[in-house]
Amino acid sequence: MNKIALVARREFLTRVQKKTFLLTTILLPVIIFGFYALIIYFSVSSGSNTKIAVADNANIFNGKLENSDEVTFSFLQNETKASLEKKVNSKEYGGYIYIPAGTKPLINDSIKLVSGEKIGLIARGKIQDIINKQLEQVRLLSLHITKQQLDSARNDNSVSFSTINGSNDSDMKEGVSMAVGYGAGFLIYIILFIYGAMVMRGVMEEKVSRIAEVIVSSIKPFQLMMGKITGIGAVGLVQFIIWIVLVFGLTFLLPLIFPSFAHQMQSQPIQPAGMQAAEAFKNASADPTFMQGLAQVNWLMIIGFFIFYFLGGYLLYSSLFAAVGSAVNEDPQDAQSLMLPITMPIIFAIVIMTKAVNDPSSGIAVFGSLFPLTSPIVMMARIAHGVPDPVPYWQLFLSMALLILGFLGTTWMAAKIYRTGILMYGKKITWKEMWKWAFRKS
Repeated sequence: MNKIALVARREFLTRVQKKTFLLTTILLPVIIFGFYALIIYFSVSSGSNTKIAVADNANIFNGKLENSDEVTFSFLQNETKASLEKKVNSKEYGGYIYIPAGTKPLINDSIKLVSGEKIGLIARGKIQDIINKQLEQVRLLSLHITKQQLDSARNDNSVSFSTINGSNDSDMKEGVSMAVGYGAGFLIYIILFIYGAMVMRGVMEEKVSRIAEVIVSSIKPFQLMMGKITGIGAVGLVQFIIWIVLVFGLTFLLPLIFPSFAHQMQSQPIQPAGMQAAEAFKNASADPTFMQGLAQVNWLMIIGFFIFYFLGGYLLYSSLFAAVGSAVNEDPQDAQSLMLPITMPIIFAIVIMTKAVNDPSSGIAVFGSLFPLTSPIVMMARIAHGVPDPVPYWQLFLSMALLILGFLGTTWMAAKIYRTGILMYGKKITWKEMWKWAFRKS
């Protein structure tokens, strides 16, 4: 055990003390965060307002069109197309709408907006929404239907959901649980790939440089493998904690650095997808049911199980990645061909997770949360929905037990492969031969 700790300490310190660790862990996230913050800041600060002149000679809009941060409507009297074009050419207005006298309340006809320069996509959408909203009210009034009557007819009856044990199951709680489960599962998926590959590269480097030959003369191959897995895992855990602190710290510091940034983010468009996401989050945050959904999520339980499945999944897959690293030589293509049977279960787990976040009680979700190679990702997607409903205690404990047994089994098999492969050179290894190494009697 002492030798494993020594190897783990060496692996941890050699990686943490490198400049590349500091760059990738601290400086790189700060640079990326700052880069995107500047892009968003300049995007929102450089937003322009489009001024539209409206000559409504038919009095269809009754002088009422809602202004916004993207567009401003100005109703003008006694204007012709020629005079409006002159105003647009002189940059007094960005465009104009001309409606001739006698025009009826536009049932099938369309309104034509003439602009001096091309109008952006976001401004176009905003203009269409404002005009269509006003035209809807004009058409309703022409049919002697008030807006209140229409809203009353459109009012949807709410349907509440609850489980048989009496607990409420609101839509907002379900949405929050889906988001938390998907985020936790996807994060473990990324961790397994990044740090598993890091273990494999570390083993390959020592084998290619022949350092392993010196090390195994004073330590057992199993101890060397476990030391590397533990040391690199500790590096990943420290890096992960630093990233979380940086993300939350920078998120809170950004409004202090740019005091007007938060207001501009709410008032100015960034891009279609970003604007929709920001608007959705703002609306959700203002909804009291959103806060109730967050409060109903058992964060302490989710964090605790996340740490367990993170460590269990990392140890399980890292032993397999270490076994592959010990079997390959200088050719990186050999490593890619041997990695396929390891990476396929991880990808398969992501596929099952997309089903589990929507239907945590389905058969495929239960199977994925119990099978050790997929449970670190799939079970997190199910746990976010709650325990013991929809995840019974027996399934949770069985999943944890199978993951521990899976780690012990893969470690035993990987150790036997590692013991033979770390000292073998000049031969292309296949999984069939590695399988023989794993079950060969000592």
